[in-house]
Amino acid sequence: MSYNPFSLESKTILVTGASSGIGQKTAVECSKLGASVILTARNQERLNETFCQLEGTGHGQILAEQTNEEQVMELVNSIPVLDGVVLCAGKGMTLPFPFCTREKYDEVFNVNYFAPVELLRLLVKKKKLNKNSSVVFVSSIGGNGSYSLGNQIYGASKAAINSTMKFCARELAGKKIRVNSVNPGMVNTKLIQGGAISEEQHKLDMEKYPLKRYGETEDIAYGIIYLLSNASSWITGHALVIDGGVTI
Repeated sequence: MSYNPFSLESKTILVTGASSGIGQKTAVECSKLGASVILTARNQERLNETFCQLEGTGHGQILAEQTNEEQVMELVNSIPVLDGVVLCAGKGMTLPFPFCTREKYDEVFNVNYFAPVELLRLLVKKKKLNKNSSVVFVSSIGGNGSYSLGNQIYGASKAAINSTMKFCARELAGKKIRVNSVNPGMVNTKLIQGGAISEEQHKLDMEKYPLKRYGETEDIAYGIIYLLSNASSWITGHALVIDGGVTI
């Protein structure tokens, strides 16, 4: 049976942060569903690793640092008109509030908020998004439903993303462009490894999840694909929570 409402056939999709984690898995799964995928990230070697995993043809990759204005402009000018965008590049930080200086806020917000919002602004201004295209921000439950100790900078950046997502959804609906976000709980990626939280602490934290595990990158990628596909054509301005039930 060939019918698949989640197919991405004939769609061209840009994935930022595509060199690892959720971005990498999303790019690979999009290619499996028929999309032509354009990868972008700042590390050429890891970007090549993702590119080699893509299935099908018609893919591309562009090296760009999302906080570099010149490189982002080159990215926007060089890509074709898109049917989907996944804004996945991100940065984590855990700090007690007394150490959350303006410098630390800027460090995280530049990557998590200003970079993806500016990229989307340029894509819209340069008319790089097709009618009926879909934009997906990768946010976090840390921005709208989970307030763990030391997570205020990261959480604030993701809360800002979810707010902007809703404003963009409202404004861009007239252009038939949908804008949504996915909001993961803890996911097994390099972002949570080697930080201030030990493996034992992670195991204890998992017990708070009704499904008793952290998410895997494919758990989030499948949600993103739903929002990119025509199966979600009546959904915009929605923050899709994918968290193993922890926020309930």
